[in-house]
Amino acid sequence: MPNPNAVRRIRKAVFPVAGLGTRFLPATKTVPKEMLPIVDRPLIQYAVDEAIAAGCDTLIFVTNRYKHAVADYFDKAYELEQKLEKAGKQEQLALIRNVLPEGVRAVFVTQAEALGLGHAVLCARPVVGDEPFAVLLPDDLIWSQGDGALKQMADHAEASGGSAVAVQDVPREQTGSYGIVATDAFDGQSGRIRQIVEKPSPEQAPSNLAVVGRYILTPAIFDLLETTQKGTGGEIQLTDAIAALLEVEPVDAFRFRGTRFDCGTHIGLIEATIRYALDNEKLSDAARELMQNALGEMGVVET
Repeated sequence: MPNPNAVRRIRKAVFPVAGLGTRFLPATKTVPKEMLPIVDRPLIQYAVDEAIAAGCDTLIFVTNRYKHAVADYFDKAYELEQKLEKAGKQEQLALIRNVLPEGVRAVFVTQAEALGLGHAVLCARPVVGDEPFAVLLPDDLIWSQGDGALKQMADHAEASGGSAVAVQDVPREQTGSYGIVATDAFDGQSGRIRQIVEKPSPEQAPSNLAVVGRYILTPAIFDLLETTQKGTGGEIQLTDAIAALLEVEPVDAFRFRGTRFDCGTHIGLIEATIRYALDNEKLSDAARELMQNALGEMGVVET
């Protein structure tokens, strides 16, 4: 028998991509951080593929008026396609034609002013409408051997009802960099959230379960975002709206199966590139040899 409390399956995914990416300057002076490559695909493509695998067919990109590269990437490149077709390069042609599969559409919404993640999500309201939706932060690249993190979360939300927030364990000294949740009856994979705090000090953190960049939210979040005041950093925080959502409907913390790479940092981007290179059938042997040679040249002895 279907669960009467289950939420509808998500079809829409929101990608907040309006940030300036100052941490990666000078590269991001002309190239958005979401377009930085991991092996042979830009960072944004991995998040898009994860959303599509979870069942989303409407992808909403919240951007600013200066960033055109993301829209250009998902648009058709007629001249390039014609040249590849004439040259008989069918494999390369398929790659650029399949950036978005048939039946999936991209919608672009402008965030006129950088007022925070919560405000970026609110900007997507006219497209999302009155249905549950996903939010994916492309900086958080999640590698998984099985179902992607968002599909795992979507299955959980559809079965249990309410919203779901992805979490992972972090060292307590790092709680000041994350939203931190306290849960009731956490079973190792999921638990009902009773408190969520944005970037608490280690002494004030209610746990070391940190929110990372995947959310499944009901449309009730929009009314709450409308009234959310500026919080940490002088921005409208999604975490604050989720804290208010806890008062009106269930929100679960969900520990996904997979490895998260924080590609908003230099070392995270490097870690992700190494992992995806080693996981690439065509590149893994050569990548492993190159890394071993580099370590040998530096005098690092494998043990």
